[in-house]
Amino acid sequence: MKEIKWGFIGCGEVTEKKSGPAFNEVEGSQVVAVMGRNENKVRAYAEKHHIRKWYTDAQELIDDPDVNAIYVATPPSSHATYAIMSMNAGKPVYIEKPLASSYEDCIRINRVSEQTGVPCFVAYYRRYLPYFQKVKQLLNDGCIGNVLNVQLRFSVPPRELDYSSEKELPWRLQPDISGGGYFYDLAPHQIDMLQDLFGVITRAHGYPSNRAHLYAPEDTISACFFFESGIPGSGSWCFVGHESAKEDCIEVIGDKGTLSFSVFHYDPIRLITSDGTQNISVDNPPYVQLPIIRSVIEDLQGIGHCSCTSVSATPANWVLDRILWKN
Repeated sequence: MKEIKWGFIGCGEVTEKKSGPAFNEVEGSQVVAVMGRNENKVRAYAEKHHIRKWYTDAQELIDDPDVNAIYVATPPSSHATYAIMSMNAGKPVYIEKPLASSYEDCIRINRVSEQTGVPCFVAYYRRYLPYFQKVKQLLNDGCIGNVLNVQLRFSVPPRELDYSSEKELPWRLQPDISGGGYFYDLAPHQIDMLQDLFGVITRAHGYPSNRAHLYAPEDTISACFFFESGIPGSGSWCFVGHESAKEDCIEVIGDKGTLSFSVFHYDPIRLITSDGTQNISVDNPPYVQLPIIRSVIEDLQGIGHCSCTSVSATPANWVLDRILWKN
């Protein structure tokens, strides 16, 4: 497959800045069609981004002979449906994270990918960003020695939308659509990054709670986990904390120092050893998904390899579901 002609299922915010423009930045790749349920919105999106075709029916887009690859940018509850439809049509899929709204749906996607031989990739784009590549390099170079423990801390105040009525709540706060509130929306990036750095998590247990009662899903979670590499770790998430507690940090403790970095804000990486403290700034590309999208396209073109497949993305859902007591 030399020329990758993409069809987008979904045209929400993520496609505007993080991903959409990147598909046309890579040689041999172009966006030829887009689908959205709202006719006026999808037409306007197509016109704005100079996309020739637009649809309000996903099957019509998948069946379009001009489309040979699908990007699924919808809420998680529909990921499995659209991925399976696309693979059954023989068209590779690139899906927004998390892979699905449950571990069971991830298994379904993997089974169809194996049966059809059609690849499925997942947008855990942080694996490919220069910022996290630098984190991995520092760890691999032994800058903090033998890793002993990993601690994840994340806290943000409530958003204005969190005070909406039940009927007006954003989809991220509707578990039947998102999989499990803000935790299921944000933690996948953190969990996937940790597993990329330290190996698959083989044990996980969580203590989810709803402390502010602004919405149905859990708003405060503590968890402990254990990596196949033998490293223990812990995590705490609070989505209703006070402004003074705001934090986005993963701290890696070694026998020769500590390494701290953020996941969402790209704060300078902090390396502390007996030689002192270093703050390392790393710039990312303007379209943060560009590196992984380039990797997916080169994989489909047969000139490269993308490791972020549905199989490699599935363990993140297993961990999420274990922490939320879903399995």
